[in-house]
Amino acid sequence: MSIEDVRLRDVVEDDLDAFCAYEQDPEAARRSRFTPRPREAFMSHWKERVLGDETCFVQTVTVGGDVAGNIVAWWDGDRRFLGYWLGRAYWGRGIGSRALELFLERETNRPLHADPFSGNTGSVRLLEKHGFRPAGTVRHGDDQHVLFVLT
Repeated sequence: MSIEDVRLRDVVEDDLDAFCAYEQDPEAARRSRFTPRPREAFMSHWKERVLGDETCFVQTVTVGGDVAGNIVAWWDGDRRFLGYWLGRAYWGRGIGSRALELFLERETNRPLHADPFSGNTGSVRLLEKHGFRPAGTVRHGDDQHVLFVLT
């Protein structure tokens, strides 16, 4: 599989099982500083707050037809945010970069914000590569996150 095999498509309910499994990965949780939700809470969040919110733009990332993860944009007050989650098998292969490139062609709201954990160097580099620039820091719990902005 290569980055040419990376595609975005609308989310279908069957994708949620893979998304949930990827969120449960202990290494992904450690790097993102995100506490995985129990399955029922995960499914409820996705069905009601992500898929159920018409202002969210969410896409499934596929590689060779397999579900690799997701990218979503949502409003938080007057700021549009971006988030993504890929399964560990898809890290470090250019898949996230290609998926974000495709997503940014479709999600045209600017400015667009993201706030990865400052120690998540892969995520920080991915955003910088696509033109996001640091605009400060924010705290989520005990952890410092970098606030990035794409103008």
